[in-house]
Amino acid sequence: MRIGLICPYSLTIPGGVQGQVLGLARSLRTMGHEVRVLGPCDGPPPDAGVTPLGRSVPTAANGSVAPIAPDPSAQLRTIRALRDEDFEVVHLHEPIAPGPTMTALVSASAPLVGTFHAAGESAAYRYLGWGLRRMAKRLAHRVAVSPDAAALAVAHLGGEYELLFNGIEVERFAVGAAHPTEGPTIFFLGRHEPRKGLEVLLAALADLPDDVRVWVGGDGPQTDELRQRYPDRRVEWLGRIDDAERAARMRGATVYCSPSVRGESFGMVLLEAMAAGCALVASDLDGHRNVATDGVDSLLAPVGDATALAKAIRRVLDDTALRAELVAGGRRRADELSMRHLAERYVDIYQAVSV
Repeated sequence: MRIGLICPYSLTIPGGVQGQVLGLARSLRTMGHEVRVLGPCDGPPPDAGVTPLGRSVPTAANGSVAPIAPDPSAQLRTIRALRDEDFEVVHLHEPIAPGPTMTALVSASAPLVGTFHAAGESAAYRYLGWGLRRMAKRLAHRVAVSPDAAALAVAHLGGEYELLFNGIEVERFAVGAAHPTEGPTIFFLGRHEPRKGLEVLLAALADLPDDVRVWVGGDGPQTDELRQRYPDRRVEWLGRIDDAERAARMRGATVYCSPSVRGESFGMVLLEAMAAGCALVASDLDGHRNVATDGVDSLLAPVGDATALAKAIRRVLDDTALRAELVAGGRRRADELSMRHLAERYVDIYQAVSV
């Protein structure tokens, strides 16, 4: 099949939706399908199968910043690409996000599949109102990546949604060299903003042994403030890192920690850590529970509780047998949610809607 995948967020900026779109495209290609990815790019496209639609504009959304492209030039490029590529099916990720996916929703002639990722709140739903329901009726099939994402979409758009959890390209994280460490090491990766809970992890460090190190990846509006408030020499601030370093550090770390306090629809980074063989400690959010099971493949701590988070991390660091059990459970969970399995189900959907 000739398939078009459209992402509303800049494909050159790391993000969960972007990673899913690019990973799904790679898996579909290995199955013999022609796949083109359309989306904004703020630099060279991440692979040869991407059609850049212009630069993005950072926009506040769901307690974070979304790199979308709502400008007219991006919409004209989208319309032109849809006309020139002549896709058999077009797959929209976040169909009602302002920019290329919404443009495709109203202008594409091919059958449309929509995957809804957002959970919690959405400015687009709030401000665009009743007109979205009419637009969403153009979708031949609707998918949600989590129960929370489905609940948000149903509340504003109505309709029925198939639940398909995000997928992980297991081999990209499981295979390769591990980044060297000098002792027990905790890895955090994410935007430095309140909802991601980095401050909770940094506060927990006071209750952890002196030989524990922390790798902090990413950046954001809290970076400077947190570096000043927590000037611990055990913390290494990495800034933005590429995919290869991301996977290598997951393979090298003792514990991956995701201390988010809200706004997680599906803990994709948790699944990446599982595939890499890194023991997982995370906050007990519904979005994290979509991926992780406490005591089986992770330890889940009360949300926002630095003391409890430190206690959970210490358990993993001190108990070698427990750590091995969590790693083994995580690998099994990652295999269950492989991108290959997800791609196979999407192909079934594409074929059904294009008949």
